[in-house]
Amino acid sequence: MRTLEHGLCTSSSPVMTEALTRFPPTRTAALERLNRFLPHAGRDYAARRNYDLGRDGHSGVSTLSPYIRARLLTEAEVLDATLARHSASAAEKFIQEVCWRTYWKGWLEMRPAVWGQYKTSLKGALDNVQTQSGLRDRWEQACKGETDIDCFNAWARELVETGYMHNHARMWFASIWIFTLQLPWELGADFFLRHLLDGDPASNTLSWRWVAGIQTPGKTYLARTSNISKYTKGRFAPKWQLVRDAPALSAPPKPDVMPLPDADLPIPSSRTGLILHDDDLSPGFILDAGIEPLATAVITTRAGMTPLTLAAHVTDFAEAAARDTVERFGDRLGTVSQVAPNTDALTAWAEAAGIDQVITPYAPVGPTADVLARFSSADGTPPLRRIRRSYDSAAWPHATHGFFRFKDKIPRLFGELRGLRAAE
Repeated sequence: MRTLEHGLCTSSSPVMTEALTRFPPTRTAALERLNRFLPHAGRDYAARRNYDLGRDGHSGVSTLSPYIRARLLTEAEVLDATLARHSASAAEKFIQEVCWRTYWKGWLEMRPAVWGQYKTSLKGALDNVQTQSGLRDRWEQACKGETDIDCFNAWARELVETGYMHNHARMWFASIWIFTLQLPWELGADFFLRHLLDGDPASNTLSWRWVAGIQTPGKTYLARTSNISKYTKGRFAPKWQLVRDAPALSAPPKPDVMPLPDADLPIPSSRTGLILHDDDLSPGFILDAGIEPLATAVITTRAGMTPLTLAAHVTDFAEAAARDTVERFGDRLGTVSQVAPNTDALTAWAEAAGIDQVITPYAPVGPTADVLARFSSADGTPPLRRIRRSYDSAAWPHATHGFFRFKDKIPRLFGELRGLRAAE
């Protein structure tokens, strides 16, 4: 690593909020967490995964999602490690949980218009917040955890303070937000994206659509007092506080499936630049293909997920994880610069570095992909090559229908997927 501009290589650390204390933004922390969880990834996980026992009681789940979101750990690595320890049948539930994130990404990649629909609807909902005082009051109370529903308030505060929420609680929370509090689902999805360390456009947007009865038309998720009481072991029992019906919301029809966008192949060149982004902070699969960047631009784009202010811990996590990646890959990245995620800044970086091509890990639908698309289409910029992981190329094309049809493909994919870890 020749130089590192704008302080990316300094020893300064983000403010160690509760979120970053619980989720240290390094690959070392990710691997330690994976190794602690692996003995429990089989039947223990199947038996305990639905229990939300509070912010200090998430031992029944892996809590790896913030690391997988940034790909400090990859899905292929996690699956490979799991299958080295357990049979596919014993670890079926955990394998499926990892594959849900893969499925959501593939589904949205072939229907990118859904992300655009969400952003448009969110803008309309935020406009309504500004003009309807009653809606604004209810929205603010929900975001602050100041409703009359204790469990909902506890989950809201946990999210804001820790950047995490148990998956089962996310479903309850979304259902209460939509059907009991009667708030627009888009505002809830945005609340999650503003605070979740693992929030991404695909899994977050499509999960909220699923609860609302949009993703699978007519099928909603209803939070029930008995279910909450059982799986919180009696910590909460919101008797008489929740609605008994969850009628599906209306929405535009789902767009037709589009072909999966083509991926590029890495072409070695003596004047290659690398754009490293927080959708994939494990660039080894590109560097090991013979790519030796003359310069690397590091961008983080989490702020692009919301038109509102992003929680500081989300930004801090992404930026610190990027610093960790730069430190780990050292001299393999050339001259490293932290660059603003916009066309002008990236164009200036490419010109100053004197590069004739730019390579980057493929970014799925979301703000990073938007930034890269604008840079690629600008006049005078070097050609941009988006390199997609073999894991994504193998799995995403099967996300054409519902998850359970996708799930049926998993055993057939294992022969390929178990070999990907060695390749990447």
